[in-house]
Order: sequence, then structure tokens, then C-alpha cells
Amino acid sequence: MKINAAKEADFDTVRSITQQTIKAVYPHYYPKGAVDFFLAHHSDEKIMRDIRSGDVFLLYTDNNEAAGTVTTEKNEINRLFVLPEYQGHGFGGALLLFAEERIAENYDIAELSVSLPAKAIYLKKGYVFKEYCAIKTENGDYLCFDNMEKPMLKQK
Repeated sequence: MKINAAKEADFDTVRSITQQTIKAVYPHYYPKGAVDFFLAHHSDEKIMRDIRSGDVFLLYTDNNEAAGTVTTEKNEINRLFVLPEYQGHGFGGALLLFAEERIAENYDIAELSVSLPAKAIYLKKGYVFKEYCAIKTENGDYLCFDNMEKPMLKQK
């Protein structure tokens, strides 16, 4: 497995991983309005902006297949998605560790917003609850999530 910075030419891959994962996983946890909001939140413009900023990374399997993506912006971990067919193989953990190491270079705390399906994973990885959030979507549904944080250990 390898993790590389995404380039503009990788936009479609990052977008596809993001949208496929949201569409496959989130309807099991959230109402349609929340899923639609989440898809719109990870818009083409935001993805491209983050790629151009050098903040987006892609994880490739040993067979050179793009399996996941993560975005780091300052001390925040965003858009960490692993395609459903690659979940359960340690790729999400590898992306999280990569993001944490990147953040630890300059910050003492990593922060992230955690969806319902991922909360237990982040608790096991040492993240602690910071605040509960709910966003009312267009058709009256709610997107509920937690903000969490974890102290970063400086690498020597």
C-alpha cells in the first residue's frame, strides 16, 4: 500500500471514492436529506480547492488500485473515505495514521467531525468527544455528528 498526494488529474478518483462511499454507507445511518447535504458538502469545488492546496491524499493498494482518500487542513482531518469493498482491511487506519502524522508535524491536537458510522472507530483510536452538532437539511431532516479531538505526540 502507498499514500500519495492527489494531483489535479486525480480529481475524478477522489470525487468517485467520496461519493461512492457516502452513497453506499450513509443511507444506513442518515435520512435522505442528510445524505444529500453530505454529498453537496463534499462538492467538486471543495475537492479541487483542497487538491490544489496540497491537502488531499490517495491510498493505493498493492495492486495500484485507489481504495481511499483523506484530506488534512491545518489540524483537521476531513474527507476520510475508504471504498466499501476495501473496508475492513486496515486502509482507513492507515489513512488516519498518515493524517495524524502530518498534523503532528505542526499541531498539538488533531480535530475531526465524526459521522455516526465512524464514531466507534475514532473512539477506539483515542479520540474524545468535544461537541455534538446537528444541521437541519432542506427537507427537514437532520445531519447529526460529533466533533472530536486527539492530542498529537510530537515525533522525535
